Amino acid sequence: MGKSEKAKGKIEETKGKIKERLGDATDNESMQAKGKVQKAKGNLRQAGEKVKDAFKK
Repeated sequence: MGKSEKAKGKIEETKGKIKERLGDATDNESMQAKGKVQKAKGNLRQAGEKVKDAFKK
């Protein structure tokens, strides 16, 4: 469960980075904001999985 959830978090973070950069390139503030939120969600998911892994050991 842990590795696939971490991977999902990394994918979500990457998608967020792409959206944010697209928003920067097109000067689209809405896209930038959506990208930042998605990136943060991905980071949180990864952090949560790291915490779970720490308690398993």
